[in-house]
Amino acid sequence: MIKFKVAVIQMQISTIKSQNLKKVKEMILRAMEEYSPQMVVLPEMFNCPYENKYFPLFAEEYPGETTNMLSNLAKELQIYIIGGSIPEKDGEQIYNTSFSFNPTGAMLGRHRKMHLFDINVEGGVSFRESDTLGAGGSITVIDTEYCKIGVAICYDMRFPELMRLMALEGAEVIILPAAFNMTTGPAHWHELIKVRALDNQVYFVAASPARDLEASYHAYGHSKIVNPWGDTVVAADEKEGIICGEIDLEFVDKIRQQLPLLKHRRIDRYELKKK
Repeated sequence: MIKFKVAVIQMQISTIKSQNLKKVKEMILRAMEEYSPQMVVLPEMFNCPYENKYFPLFAEEYPGETTNMLSNLAKELQIYIIGGSIPEKDGEQIYNTSFSFNPTGAMLGRHRKMHLFDINVEGGVSFRESDTLGAGGSITVIDTEYCKIGVAICYDMRFPELMRLMALEGAEVIILPAAFNMTTGPAHWHELIKVRALDNQVYFVAASPARDLEASYHAYGHSKIVNPWGDTVVAADEKEGIICGEIDLEFVDKIRQQLPLLKHRRIDRYELKKK
């Protein structure tokens, strides 16, 4: 029977990187003290305001200040850290990137957001990540001592092909740092998390920043963990805080045996191909 605990940090993001890094370290240490998790997940753009003008200013190469801090914390605390996302500079390009570290401090994976958030919702929000960010091109499934874990970022969740490919590569948990806003969040956040957990029969862990109505971008919040049956394991509200839930891999096996969706796929009639 394999079980492990995942803590999700839901924090407000300031316009000062050093303050964000100080806060995330304090909240990780608090999560360890309160819950003793084996894995900690951070939100999208946790060291940088979610706004195009800040991405180039906060961007850093790997290894850099933020990733060094996460690596050192993972090693010191002997935990896995799924580092939300940060603006990553690679040459002249900037990516929205999630770095994952194991309990020795080694980088397990780097996911560059594949689907850029270029939207214009009538009467709602307009945003174009592609004005400053480049798109990644790789599916990210990392190996841990517990299971394989898929990592994606925010808008990636809206593309079921990507989520399914993670499951087909063996992921039993999918982790998604995300900053849905006050237009898309109330409309789709909870439903998408539940459906992605259900149709891939995985634990789905979604980590949002806390809502700050004084910031230029208003995150929806409501970080949560949903199990393969679609039930909510634990959920936050919109405020800053920490949630922690248990991942039960025996339950994943049980659901996949009782309702064998992945086995019943008609790959004689359809298939997903990587490009």
